[in-house]
Amino acid sequence: MQTPTREKLVVIGNGMAGISTVEQILKLSDSFDITVFGSEPHPNYNRIMLSYVLEGSKTVDDIVLNDWNWYKDNRITLHTTTTVTYIDAVNKQVTTDNGMTEGYDKIIIATGSNPFILPIPGSDKEGVVGFRDISDCNQMLEASQKYNKAAVIGGGLLGLEAAKGLVNLGMDVTVVHLMDDIMERQLDQSASSMLQVELERQGIKFAMGKQTSELIGRNRVSGLRFSDGSILDAELVVMAVGIKPNIGLAKDSGMEVERGIVVDDYMRTSFEDVYSVGECTQHRGVCYGLVAPLFEQGHVLAKHMCGVDTLPYEGSIVATKLKISGVDVFSAGEFVERPEHTIIAARDEWKRTYKKVLLRDNVIVGAVLFGDVTESSNLQKLIKQQSEMTDDIYNSVMGTGCCGDGTKKQSSVETMSDDEIVCGCNGITKKTIVDVITDQGLTTVDEIKACTGATRSCGGCKPVVEQILQYVLGDGFKVASKQGICGCTSLDRDEVVAEIKTKGLTTTREVMNVLGWSNAEGCSKCRPAINYYLGMIYPESYEDEKESRFVNERMNANIQKDGTYTVVPRMYGGVTTPEDLKTIADVSLKYDVKVIKVTGGQRLDLIGVKKEDLPKVWEELDMPSGYAYAKSLRTVKTCVGSQFCRFGTQDSMAMGELLERKFERLDLPAKFKYAVNGCPRNCAEACTKDIGIVGNDGGWEIFIGGNGGIKPRIADSFCKVKTDEELIEICGAIMQYYRETGKYLERTSEWVERIGLEQIQSAILDNLDNRKELVNRIEIALQQVEDPWKKMLLDEKTRTALYEDHKSAIPVK
Repeated sequence: MQTPTREKLVVIGNGMAGISTVEQILKLSDSFDITVFGSEPHPNYNRIMLSYVLEGSKTVDDIVLNDWNWYKDNRITLHTTTTVTYIDAVNKQVTTDNGMTEGYDKIIIATGSNPFILPIPGSDKEGVVGFRDISDCNQMLEASQKYNKAAVIGGGLLGLEAAKGLVNLGMDVTVVHLMDDIMERQLDQSASSMLQVELERQGIKFAMGKQTSELIGRNRVSGLRFSDGSILDAELVVMAVGIKPNIGLAKDSGMEVERGIVVDDYMRTSFEDVYSVGECTQHRGVCYGLVAPLFEQGHVLAKHMCGVDTLPYEGSIVATKLKISGVDVFSAGEFVERPEHTIIAARDEWKRTYKKVLLRDNVIVGAVLFGDVTESSNLQKLIKQQSEMTDDIYNSVMGTGCCGDGTKKQSSVETMSDDEIVCGCNGITKKTIVDVITDQGLTTVDEIKACTGATRSCGGCKPVVEQILQYVLGDGFKVASKQGICGCTSLDRDEVVAEIKTKGLTTTREVMNVLGWSNAEGCSKCRPAINYYLGMIYPESYEDEKESRFVNERMNANIQKDGTYTVVPRMYGGVTTPEDLKTIADVSLKYDVKVIKVTGGQRLDLIGVKKEDLPKVWEELDMPSGYAYAKSLRTVKTCVGSQFCRFGTQDSMAMGELLERKFERLDLPAKFKYAVNGCPRNCAEACTKDIGIVGNDGGWEIFIGGNGGIKPRIADSFCKVKTDEELIEICGAIMQYYRETGKYLERTSEWVERIGLEQIQSAILDNLDNRKELVNRIEIALQQVEDPWKKMLLDEKTRTALYEDHKSAIPVK
């Protein structure tokens, strides 16, 4: 049998639009030999995540969508740092800037767009950059290390993301905008003004209604001169005034172009067998600059090229979501009020939320949300479907209606089409999610994320993914989502805690016996969990069961693979004294410590201490335990703050020491880390800590749920406070709420996603009585704690059994 001839497909552009289309083609057909040309030296990456790279919360590797191996595994030839300069439609071949030629049967042009650089004097000076690719990011990162003042020209989505990133890098940033309202193409005046106030709180300055006439300076830019004659100092200028479709190749090749490359409803250009998708493309007179439309175009094109029946592409409902930490803004469809509109609006200055829905003849045609964007996915779908407003929709969107159990109604996913994109960042459709649930038996959002990539970027689609999961699994959803705390029981965390309280159970053995454990002795997973829950419920009366703890906690030190241990003394806020350093050095020499390691939490780790030497090392150090082995507060990382730093606005070292002294030694569901920064430069890395604190001129901002470990997560902005007293109170309430609702071994990053940021804020910020009660309960628990090293030194019997009796067996778990 003769093997069918494979068609030669050339993809011009290695960005999100082109490669997303290729991904869809690979799912539908194996009939193409694919060659990709990309002008950048990188594999396919998520361009909309560049703002996270700029602010330092992600690396370039973190935003790669398809790594080098993906191309190899799919037999795709990739030419990086190579630009196609001409398409010969007669001989069906392309030519590149390095002289290469490549034949084709079909072409997909996905050359994207270029940043628009204002044609003003000085725009070619050193220090003037766009914000479009990794190279731009790198230039901005390098500039932030050398210079202090930056200006971002353009108060749109991209400009604000660039500005916040530069503020996080410690620069003095001013956004220069020609109009009187920021993001005026996506937001109405109310939402725009609320957004500007919020961003000013975060350290961004604004020069509104300013037209830049010239960039001044010699070789490098030193400032901006405005049309009114005033000058703004700036050593870095970021142009973020818009984009223009990259149509140079199409124009030079003789293709029909207007503002973009002109295509029909199946993405066909004026050249036979040549197609175009993404920002370089003009469809029905519109060029789209956002990511969701390019995915929708790619789905239609992939099906058309593979001979699969598909509806034509008829345009997209454009939706915008701002990706700035601590700011939630959403806009879709029409947002400017006109006489024919019926307006539904609610503005809450105290909670800083704003909702507006626009109707035309009772049909939902647009929406703007600020502060609370939980209904964004639902509204986007309703606008796209041209749904009529109903009482149920009104109650759901405006937050006035509840189900019988008091919870808000969820939007239905039944009416979503299979091709509807759920995850706009990664182009994942409803059908893709449904298929992996049914074909692979997935039962959790995390499993879907790992399999498809949905929710892995901004996370805004998580509620819809969860609704699809519930819709597909039906009655099995709760069963599939519910897991016992271990294989010994079908009871989950909440059920175990409730049974302990209701039945007055007081020991681990009693819990396992009364609640019908299948294994009467329990296991290494449930015994430590029950021990923690009992201690959390009865802090004053419960006697800790050491035998139910992991070996590191029983030994008060981390065991190493060679059988030796590490000793990490407490250094409050990462600060120590010369005297303590000398003591550490003397003790390390005396007991033959192999290595002293500076930890990521600003501590010194004495590695290689023999088990029998541990009590003597603790005694001679005469320092508190740093709890590096425990499910408790490990470290409070600080910057030097206002005591020494020229940028510092708050005394981060003093606050870090205060918090560490107050909350040390308290048992928590998992290890816990703080960071306290004296200014928004974020040198202590608040974005990856369980509680991160950032100082500013007006007080402090609190972030929660960050994690820099095996499951990285950027912390969520929780609230802003003005006084140190309020900061300490809220931190205590957060920790106690986590203690009382967290699963054992569940990090706050997982806890925040499971419980929901809004619920945590409601329990602590909106309910002051509940906050006081949480603080009272954590104070009671703190009164029971004591230093474990000193306690062990005074307990001769236990000390002898654990450290001096070599015949005793310590099982390692």
